[in-house]
Amino acid sequence: MIIENLVEFASKKFGQNFLKNDVYLHKIIQAMPNDDLRVAEIGPGLGDLTKELVKVRNVTAFEVDKRLCEHLSTEFEEPIKNGNFELRCGDVLERWESGSLLDEPYHLVANLPYYIATNIILKAFKDEHCRSILVMVQKEVAVKFAASVKQKEFSALSVLASSVGKATLCFEVEPEAFVPPPNVTSAVLLIEKNQSHNDEKFEAFLKIAFAQPRKKLSKNLVAVFSKDIVNSIFDKLELDSNLRPHEAGTSIYHHIYNELKDNLDGKQQSRQQKQSKSRAKNSQNR
Repeated sequence: MIIENLVEFASKKFGQNFLKNDVYLHKIIQAMPNDDLRVAEIGPGLGDLTKELVKVRNVTAFEVDKRLCEHLSTEFEEPIKNGNFELRCGDVLERWESGSLLDEPYHLVANLPYYIATNIILKAFKDEHCRSILVMVQKEVAVKFAASVKQKEFSALSVLASSVGKATLCFEVEPEAFVPPPNVTSAVLLIEKNQSHNDEKFEAFLKIAFAQPRKKLSKNLVAVFSKDIVNSIFDKLELDSNLRPHEAGTSIYHHIYNELKDNLDGKQQSRQQKQSKSRAKNSQNR
């Protein structure tokens, strides 16, 4: 497949921005963990990063765009024959529905489309075979995952990242390194996992805790849980009642969650029922 105009070829539907800068491609390779585990690449695009990856690792690539699958099948015909490159065409999220992305330990390396990047990273957190995540994402997203407690960017994503391992913002990438150039600055994020996280109730709890990031943490929790219970937990853990969400460390969130998790489902359902009744009432009054 001959692609003459990358700007016209790039699909807005799949959020395609092709990294065409060799300096950054080599920096990504240098940032990879130093071992011989297989690499899973999501959204290989035209295969520029893939060409560097197959020089040092066995690679399994997941591509949803049928046009690019045709291109990659031709471009990597020899590595496919040699057995160090495998191309799987289809939606990678569907693969994750059946369990792990690969049936062996692996590192995730990818230039991720912005619109799906956070979802992909959270899926990888849950995957017991995924050992690390090295991805190009929007800088704003990378900062949220890599932020430390007490930094204003510290968020629910920061807590989840530090719950599974260590997150590092490796370097930034300007828009001009891509074709077509995106409207934002990108960054390469490395998350080295030491365990997996597969507790959706904890994620739901963090959404409550960070619902209004600049308000007091206790206020956010009281919006869903009993004020007496929340105050009791703060007293037990010796927490400042004026604590803001970004000022509480990861271990604190796990301690609070362990005290509240048995009531989480019921409280969520109650809140959803109240919201539904409120919407119905507002609709009748229009």
